[in-house]
Amino acid sequence: MSKVPVAADLVLVLGDQLDADSPALRRTRPEESVVVMVEATGEAVRAWSHKQRIAVFLAAMRHHAADLRARGWGVDYRDLDAGWPSLAEGLEDAIAQHRPQRVLAVEAGEWRVQADIEAACRRRGVALEWVADTHFYCRRADFQAWAKGRKSLVMEFFYREQRRRFGILMEGDQPVGGTWNFDKENRGSFGRGGPGVLPPWARFEPDDITRGALDAVAAHFPDHPGELGSFRWPVTRAQAHAALDDFIAHRLPLFGRYQDAMWQGEPWLYHAGLSTALNLKLLDPRDAVRAAVAAWEAGAAPLAAVEGFVRQVLGWREFIRGVYWLKMPGYAALNHFGHQRPLPEFFWTAQTELNCLRQCFSDTLENGYAHHIQRLMVIGNFALLAGLEPRAVCDWFLAAYTDAVEWVELPNTLGMALHADGGIVGSKPYVASGAYIKRMSNYCAGCRFDPGTRSGAGACPFNLLYWDFLARHRPRLEANPRMALAVRNLDRIDATELARIRAAAADFLDGL
Repeated sequence: MSKVPVAADLVLVLGDQLDADSPALRRTRPEESVVVMVEATGEAVRAWSHKQRIAVFLAAMRHHAADLRARGWGVDYRDLDAGWPSLAEGLEDAIAQHRPQRVLAVEAGEWRVQADIEAACRRRGVALEWVADTHFYCRRADFQAWAKGRKSLVMEFFYREQRRRFGILMEGDQPVGGTWNFDKENRGSFGRGGPGVLPPWARFEPDDITRGALDAVAAHFPDHPGELGSFRWPVTRAQAHAALDDFIAHRLPLFGRYQDAMWQGEPWLYHAGLSTALNLKLLDPRDAVRAAVAAWEAGAAPLAAVEGFVRQVLGWREFIRGVYWLKMPGYAALNHFGHQRPLPEFFWTAQTELNCLRQCFSDTLENGYAHHIQRLMVIGNFALLAGLEPRAVCDWFLAAYTDAVEWVELPNTLGMALHADGGIVGSKPYVASGAYIKRMSNYCAGCRFDPGTRSGAGACPFNLLYWDFLARHRPRLEANPRMALAVRNLDRIDATELARIRAAAADFLDGL
């Protein structure tokens, strides 16, 4: 580690804070500060992270450090070989070495990390100044003000206010096209013919810095899940903007129509694949939104597709972050249904007879990626129907995906996928039988189970678990108006058949 001078300011840059125009750096000058960055082995082990998740953080961090040095900043970079087991320990050592008057840091993306940084500075007796995160449209205090006094937090209402506040896709005080939400137009499936010829995703070949990060992951984390050979992620700001340009030009026009569709052997389809770059702050959400809106204004993409993309970035992403900081730390322990079943081994191996799960887990293990319907309506749906313990499922989602930072992963998994928060994020449990998966994919064609059968030999386990879930939690679900029809459908099943369904569901779960 190279010797660096004593500094008035120590600027801590975290692995998901790689924006060139960091508000923490704007509070100081290169000649009076040192930037510290820490590759902590414990961050990869606490959640048993996918190799590509570790690699994308390390590669992006190392490129960012090189960029900072080129811009005149002194950087104390502590890589894996330095052996720091935790961010806090690396930070404390940096404080002892540089003896700063204060530590500057942008608000962390994880409650635990923020608490660890505060504790480290207290132990070293140095002032810590948190700097508001300007990456997001909506600051923490803004969301708290919006949420104050509301009986429930409804993303759609928040999204509309965001559109009005920032003047995005608006004509005066009304939405362009006369409606706020084109979700009903964005639920298409490919049909029997499949997606046809798909536009390729931009692939970013590793340079020397990225290859060094990949080698470090292979050396330090050989037993972690996933593969490194397919690594393709943007790890610099230039690459992130190239990925955005590629999406806008080649996939945005059909993104909306097919955003819920799935197809065997096609993990990318028309999805943006920008969440990793956004969550590392290599890509500013304003740039992403502006590019999509400009495509619509130029007639290069339909309004439904552009609105769907804007809703994801301006609405859902910002809403989820607001919920996280509003409800933590207690939010992480919520378990509305009291589910306790351990995580099955096939989450890490993809070795399961259910073809839909096998496809989604295989995509995840190969790429560190699965699109949102694979995550929500296949993996998350299964986890909820099977009664898997929410903390274990959340830890898996945090570990498995390259775009996973806790502020975005936890509410999406605990709230949206598992309904373990009792309705803070989603107004109902997102549960579905095998019929949904058949309608939205071709996964069922390669499966020995029949999505059209709810009992007896060959019945799809999603069907068994769906009806068992409704019966098991009927009193709680009947209180939810959005679940009333589904629960009433239980009464259309003969009592003897329902008993067989539930017995078969129990047998399936016992075999996990």
